[in-house]
Formats: sequence, C-alpha cells, structure tokens
Amino acid sequence: MSATANPSANATTDDRSKEERLKQYLLDRAEEGEMYFKGKFIADDVDLSPKEIGALMVKLRDSATELTVEKWSYTGATTWRIEPA
Repeated sequence: MSATANPSANATTDDRSKEERLKQYLLDRAEEGEMYFKGKFIADDVDLSPKEIGALMVKLRDSATELTVEKWSYTGATTWRIEPA
C-alpha cells in the first residue's frame, strides 16, 4: 500500500515557496532604492510565469512588510514599482 500526499497541503507549501522566492528576489533588487519592472521581464530570473508573478505581487502588496509594492501602470503588461519599506 502506498501513501498519498495531500495535494492541497503541497499546493499551499508550493505557493508559499514561490512567494518567498519572488519576495527575496525583489528585496535583493530594491536594496538601493525603488525599482520598476514587468513580470514578463523577470519571469526567467525567478522561474515563474508572468501570470504567477502578477498574482503573487497582489499578495505581496498586502503581506510584505519589508517592501512597498505599488501597481504603477499598464502598457502591454502591468508595471510594478517596489522600494524597501
């Protein structure tokens, strides 16, 4: 008999690790001040899709106390502005 993993627990852990990975990337890049970016241009750097980045940025805007996250503009894709809090 084989044990099966709880898929919802794995999804939650996976989402948390993606969020942490993106947050750390942004903290590293915003070390010296504000930064503007589009998810599609950093997707390869953080191994996430632009869609995943967009969803995680909304979460980080509310939860990341180390960063100020602002949805800046939309021209072909959302531009995000971040700076250290």
